[in-house]
Amino acid sequence: MHPSAEDYASEPVRHPPLHVVDLGTEGAAFAEPYRNVVVSQVNGHCLRLAVFEGEYRWHHHPHSDELFIVVDGCLAIDLADGRELRLRPWQSVVVPAGTVHRTRAIGRTVNLCVEALAAETVFVDAPIR
Repeated sequence: MHPSAEDYASEPVRHPPLHVVDLGTEGAAFAEPYRNVVVSQVNGHCLRLAVFEGEYRWHHHPHSDELFIVVDGCLAIDLADGRELRLRPWQSVVVPAGTVHRTRAIGRTVNLCVEALAAETVFVDAPIR
């Protein structure tokens, strides 16, 4: 259901510069339980659109912060230290590079993410608490 680290890093950019993108239409077009695409790129970073239900695997990005912005639904971000961040529409948070985390959609969730283009992803076992 979820892409490999290599698939995630090599996701093609969907739209070139100077192309107007309707993010609402993009998000509504995906019916799968998980879809994460690179919408566009800017200055070595990318804008990702994720539409999903359920949870993503524990991981971290060694060299890239991630900025999450929830557009629809509720996104929980679990941190290895036991904290949970909950974002509702138009709330955002930055997860610093190297921070072990996983995302969980509470129902169907649509979020935007800004990170380094082709950011390395390292999957890890669930933290022991």
